[in-house]
Amino acid sequence: MQRRYITVDVFTDRAFGGNQLAVVLDAGGLTTQQMQAIATEFNYSETTFVLPPRDRANDAEVRIFTPVLEIAFAGHPNVGTAFVLASMAKELKPRLLFEEKAGLVPVEIVREQGRVVRTELTAPQPLARLSQLSAAEAASCVSLGADDIRVDSHAPQIVSVGNAFLVMELHSREALKRARPDAAAYGKVLPRDGARSVWFYTRDVPPAEAPCDRQARMFMRGASGLVEDPATGSATVAAAALFADLDPTRDGESKLTVGQGFDMGRPSILRTRVRKQDGKITSAHVGGSCVQMMEGTFRLPGRGELSPRAKTSSRQIRHPEVRALASLEGCTAEMLHRGTPSSFEGR
Repeated sequence: MQRRYITVDVFTDRAFGGNQLAVVLDAGGLTTQQMQAIATEFNYSETTFVLPPRDRANDAEVRIFTPVLEIAFAGHPNVGTAFVLASMAKELKPRLLFEEKAGLVPVEIVREQGRVVRTELTAPQPLARLSQLSAAEAASCVSLGADDIRVDSHAPQIVSVGNAFLVMELHSREALKRARPDAAAYGKVLPRDGARSVWFYTRDVPPAEAPCDRQARMFMRGASGLVEDPATGSATVAAAALFADLDPTRDGESKLTVGQGFDMGRPSILRTRVRKQDGKITSAHVGGSCVQMMEGTFRLPGRGELSPRAKTSSRQIRHPEVRALASLEGCTAEMLHRGTPSSFEGR
């Protein structure tokens, strides 16, 4: 089966910025194992798979995979997937509703002159404030010292609005730039309370990086070890909810503009909104712009499907290694005969 994909750069208004995302549009029939293999092949922070909704009142079921595992919720995959679907849609809906493992995720669509210019998600779960860590313990994950960590607003803490992260504040922009992942220390601290990644930020933002109110970075586990993520919407919106929860203001809406990816050459701009009523958070949102980059197709049968070449009897397949490999789930004789890399056809 021919399956379409589109890649987008998320949380940016220019090509080669933001966070890369692959959106697989024709995901019906794919097994979880096949989806994971495709996500590993793309090797982006996340890849999404668009399926028909289980409830017709919703717009799609969306499954999200990193190169190493499936996750319940993430920010830039929702923002980017909504951008792709809304840009393709004939019906100009103001909002899309996605079914995900963390719950229902509404995504607002903002258009100008009929063109989608940005999208904004609503976090699917209320803020959960979980374990607190010492400054020294948290700092060790990013090769910094305890004196680099600022704790007057909050201690390093694991927080979640659908996906858990260790969040900590640094004193300076210089410390943010100096941070490097330390695999040994990281392995001692995480995972904890479901958090596998660390998002850290500073309020020390130079004028050249305006309009950002905060600058942030995020380290996560990738297919080849610890890697940096250029834009992390689910961590940013969880942190924004934490900031709002710490604010004594009982009613109103707080807004932040957060920069991420600046130190790795993929600058991203994430905009958050958090609403409070009677001292309680009622909703948390994060959004931004996207740029479509590539589109293409690949051939991969789903559960119960076979390609014409895969139906060929073993006597007609010349190479015994191809005959043996063709029995593997998610592989066809056609793909193996041609070579898996060439089965991706970009355009």
